[in-house]
Amino acid sequence: MTPSRLLCALRALCVLCILCVLCVFGGATLSAQFQMPDPKQMSGIPRPVDDLPTGSISVRLIRGALSNNITEFPVQLHIGSKTTTVKTDDGGRAQFDHLTPGATVKASADVDGEHLESQEFAVPAQGGIRLMLVATDRAKAAEEAAAAAGPAITGEVTLTNQSRIVMEPADEVVTLYYLLDISNPSKSPVNPSKPFVFDMPRAAVGTTLMEGSSKLATVSGTRVRVLGPFPPGHTVVQVGCQLPAGGGEVNVAQKFPANLDQLAVVVKKVGGATVKSPQFERQQEFPADNEVYIASTGKAVPAGQEITIDFAGLPHHSSSPRWIALSLAAAIIVAGAFAARRPDSDVQRRAAERKRLIAKRDKLFNDLVKLENDRRAGRADERRYAARREELIAALEQTYGALDTDEFDADSADRGGVAAPLSELKASRSIASA
Repeated sequence: MTPSRLLCALRALCVLCILCVLCVFGGATLSAQFQMPDPKQMSGIPRPVDDLPTGSISVRLIRGALSNNITEFPVQLHIGSKTTTVKTDDGGRAQFDHLTPGATVKASADVDGEHLESQEFAVPAQGGIRLMLVATDRAKAAEEAAAAAGPAITGEVTLTNQSRIVMEPADEVVTLYYLLDISNPSKSPVNPSKPFVFDMPRAAVGTTLMEGSSKLATVSGTRVRVLGPFPPGHTVVQVGCQLPAGGGEVNVAQKFPANLDQLAVVVKKVGGATVKSPQFERQQEFPADNEVYIASTGKAVPAGQEITIDFAGLPHHSSSPRWIALSLAAAIIVAGAFAARRPDSDVQRRAAERKRLIAKRDKLFNDLVKLENDRRAGRADERRYAARREELIAALEQTYGALDTDEFDADSADRGGVAAPLSELKASRSIASA
């Protein structure tokens, strides 16, 4: 797998991951998958609402968690060169009213030496804005840092429901990605009871770790290893490979060394591509960015249990022309070898010359077959292909003519000889157009 192909695929992965998140069917499933995001990730982001009067902005100030409001604390709202200050109430909210719609504003606060500020935004013409400013819970952060720096303990890690299997079909090949989110829920580093090691599918070629993967992960051949101890929180491992799909089908059998919270597979649909697995419970197609993706989900998969996925209807070329060409080549070689065994009065000279001509014929024929295969695979320049093809055909005709002459001298092949038999010339031209 080339780096350029990886970079191209990475640009599509963001869309694919969003599609996987959308692949949730039913309220019960949604409730089971929903996880409260880190408040720090929401800090300073304005959210339009219709439960506030037009021209009103509510800023909530918290420390670390949503349950930890900071009350009676000054919050500033910057309106151009003007600054307005309001203290937070018992709910940790400071509300600014009667603002001019369209005015550009930004909220800020300084908590324990930490400067917090929101994105800059315009006051909406209708409704209001709610946003949060989230200060660091230093006591909790210090406690977590101390635990993370402590000795590792024996424990288990899991693959969260944010882990994905992604497939991108191409011409006679499939690029397969595992986007793994490994979770250590404890506050201390953890060494699993069994090494976190797994092998990619048997036919995998070019197994590669992608940018963004943890430094704990390594690849050797098709084997992926993630070395412990695992730090508290999440360890991301993103690995990709290519699988041959010459027959339009790919079968994936995969085992992971940790429990997978939920099986989630996303496939870029090309043509009539289909994806099936006995472990799928739901499947749906999603359009995105002028493409169609198939998103499939299943239940949790225990560590060591094999995941089987069958892909069919993938882009591929028929192998018939290739086999026809090889069969004709074999037939011509056998016929030539048989003809070369005819007795001759001038045994030594003519046998040596015939051997030379047969070797020349075989080389020319192999060159012709290689040229046609390169063209079929898109590796040949059309102008060079046409010239080289005519050159090879002419040389083959010349060589066959020399081989077919009953009486010839040592340089008869170079003079052109007699025309090759019609059947052999047709065979050589058939190979050229196969």
